[in-house]
Order: sequence, then structure tokens, then C-alpha cells
Amino acid sequence: MDGIEIRDFAPDDAAAVRALFIRVNRLLAPADMRDAFEGYIVRSLTEEIDRIADYYGERNGGFWVVAAGADIIGMFGLEPAGDAAMELRRMYVDPDARRRGIARRMLDFAEQECRRRSRFRMDLSTSALQREALALYRSSGYELVREEIADTASNKTLGGGIRRYHFTKAL
Repeated sequence: MDGIEIRDFAPDDAAAVRALFIRVNRLLAPADMRDAFEGYIVRSLTEEIDRIADYYGERNGGFWVVAAGADIIGMFGLEPAGDAAMELRRMYVDPDARRRGIARRMLDFAEQECRRRSRFRMDLSTSALQREALALYRSSGYELVREEIADTASNKTLGGGIRRYHFTKAL
């Protein structure tokens, strides 16, 4: 973990964030769902990823990147979820940088940011396809509050019948 920095998203990070988002989602896509993932990627790029500063600014949220030198190896955002909570969004680590504690460090940073903003609960969701994320959230004290089969696509979920898990944690 030495030599990495979590910092605010800057406009110069846009291309790297875009590439990381596309890469991770293409790697997550089961063979029978590749077309659905490509549609999700396009929608998410248009509605959120290609306009990060505006998207998170409009919502009084924030977006951060994890830099290792000049390389962006991680990213995540927070947006308000009601008056008392923030929702963790778009937490991705470059597949080549995994298993080094980066995701846990990002999660800790996000929790601290929630507290700094006087939001003492963090909500998040992930899919059944992201087994490592599920294990991280469970081992970090997040409580599963509901499961659902996501049928409707949005910039927050692929839809397509993927099982989603929703977690929360009091901070």
C-alpha cells in the first residue's frame, strides 16, 4: 500500500476513471450477459462516469481516485442517501492492484468522509458477481438489509435479473 494516495477526482483523471470503469465491468460480465453489460456501460458513462464532477456535485457528494504515481488504480464516490447517510458508489480497484488492502483503505476513507460530513451511516450495494466485495463488506461490519433481483436497468444497476445485496453500517 506504500506509494498510493487517495485524492479528490480531478478533470485530468477522467480518461483513466472511464477506462477503469469499462475494464472492470467487462471483466465482471458473464458470457451470456455481455450485451446487457455493454448497454449498462454505455448508460453509466452517459449518465454518470463521463460527467463525474457534475453528477456528484449536483448531489452534494464527492468522488475520489486512488493514485499509484501517475496511475489511477481505484475509484469511489459518495452521494447523500437521506438526511443521515451517504451511499458508497463506484468502488472499483484495478484488477492488477487487488489483494493489497486498497479496497479496505478506500472503504475506511469513505467512512471517515461520512463522519466528516456528519452522516453517521453508510449504505451500499453490490451484485452477486462481486464476491470479493461481498466478503469485504461483511468483514468490515456491514449489515445485510435486503437482497433483490434487479430487473430494471439504471446507472446504479445492470438489471437483467442479477441478485443485488444492500448493506448498511452505523458509523
